[in-house]
Amino acid sequence: MSIKSFLGSVKPNPKTLKSDAISGFATGLFSIPEGMAYAQLAGVNPLYGMYSGIVATIAASLSTGTILMISTLTSAIALSTASVMQSADIQSNQMPAALFTITFLVGVMMLILGLLRLGSLVNFVSNGVMTGFVAAASLLIIIGEMGDFSGYAPTGSNKLMEVINWLVNIPQWSLQITAVSVSTIVLMLILKRIPQTEKLAAIFTLIIMTVVVYLLKLPVPLVSSIASIPRGLPTPTLPAFSLIPKLALGSLSVALVALVQGAGISTAYPNTDGTRADASRDFIGEGIGNLLGSFFQSMGTGGSLSRTGISVGAGSQSRWGGVFAGLWLALILMLFGSLAELVPLSVIAGMLFVIGGELIAARIPNARLVYRASWGSAAAGLLTFVSALFIPLQYTIFLGAGLSLLLYISASASHIRLYQLVRGEDGYWQEKDLPAAFPSNQATVVAYEGANFFAEVPTVMNKMPSLEGVTNAVIIWRLRSVQETHSTFLKQLSIYAKTAQAGGNRFMLEGVEASVMTTLEKTGVLDEIGRNNVFPEQPGLGAALDASWAEAQTWLKAKSADAK
Repeated sequence: MSIKSFLGSVKPNPKTLKSDAISGFATGLFSIPEGMAYAQLAGVNPLYGMYSGIVATIAASLSTGTILMISTLTSAIALSTASVMQSADIQSNQMPAALFTITFLVGVMMLILGLLRLGSLVNFVSNGVMTGFVAAASLLIIIGEMGDFSGYAPTGSNKLMEVINWLVNIPQWSLQITAVSVSTIVLMLILKRIPQTEKLAAIFTLIIMTVVVYLLKLPVPLVSSIASIPRGLPTPTLPAFSLIPKLALGSLSVALVALVQGAGISTAYPNTDGTRADASRDFIGEGIGNLLGSFFQSMGTGGSLSRTGISVGAGSQSRWGGVFAGLWLALILMLFGSLAELVPLSVIAGMLFVIGGELIAARIPNARLVYRASWGSAAAGLLTFVSALFIPLQYTIFLGAGLSLLLYISASASHIRLYQLVRGEDGYWQEKDLPAAFPSNQATVVAYEGANFFAEVPTVMNKMPSLEGVTNAVIIWRLRSVQETHSTFLKQLSIYAKTAQAGGNRFMLEGVEASVMTTLEKTGVLDEIGRNNVFPEQPGLGAALDASWAEAQTWLKAKSADAK
């Protein structure tokens, strides 16, 4: 995108400015309970969760390719961040600098991936793996809040054991804390079923339950017991650059989680100006948001489907909906920020139970689709889900990405197709199965379809008809649409050509694209096959095939004449 078109997309439209400002207020207000809740998931000061919706959100809104995207803290990012800090053994005296260092590294990695135009990378995380990961992260939301929900903090060697420990110790739960949590769940579910309060149910629940607890003077832990929430804006803070080596790998997992989560937003909410969203530019925008946010006390952020939905549902029509969301949040925190200290932790826990449950329920149709579509995808999704209960979440996304890649390679390798093209009496080419052995004294056209992986080469060669005892045959290998070749393929190609020629046969390549021709020439394979045996692609479809076929017939006639 040119600078001129970029500036044009950023320039506010007077016609949509009012609706963007209104939607921004709703989104900014919603960012308070969600920001606090997700920071609580990460085990850090709720203030940082709210700060994540200011600078990072504004910067990303001005620079992403998906103009309606709201980039902010999400539950999966919060859980991944907590897992990274735990695995890196971050001490209390290293906080909160370590937190902002993760945000900084996430921004750097996103920006690099975007500048390298690697937005398509998210396509390699399969729907099955993503379904398993989101479902697992959603379950971990609930598991992570069991202590604040009941007043009893469970213990265990893994998440499954924590759940078991929590359930067998129900008599140790605090009746008052549990009552507040359950009441929060009931109230939030009721408000979500009322059309007038559905979108802002979290806000109303937070306010109502906080007021009730305050008026009844219930002895339940408040936000003030774990953090101080001052009025005002986040002050500039430097990340701890000395912790970069310790946090780099884990931060990459957080970046992947954020990018994969945000990838679906462009499909769900297309650009209102008719332009096509660019995944690589989304990477750049989210990266800029994290980079700038890391200097203003922000946690890691990424495209949030729920927050984008709130924004669009409230009337956002341009990227200024996100800008206003950050500005409104900043204003609210300046005026009323300290009131957040009165929020009971059990209210936040109850809200997260609802959010986690809704996220799990939302994945059920996807899980059903994955199960019915492919056993491989279903197994990968299930393994991703189960692994999250036993290994740190940041390793789960690497495991899932690896499983997705294996599925892709397996599917590609299994779709190798070699077949014969036979010229009919009408002059048209027809597809037929290859013979077990190449016929002597005849020309055979071999066509290939596949992903052109180096791992496919042995399989391809094994599928080729036998050359044993074959003489005076012409093998024409059709390479049209193959845009690049690798050394493994070239080596086997050279060996095969020499084997064919040694038996008195002729080996040809036809439909060779310019880039492949250059590679053949640079590597010397062109001379090994013979320049007169290689037919470059031509503008007309089938022209190179016809030319190679005509040359093969001429050669066969000459061989036949010599034999006589």
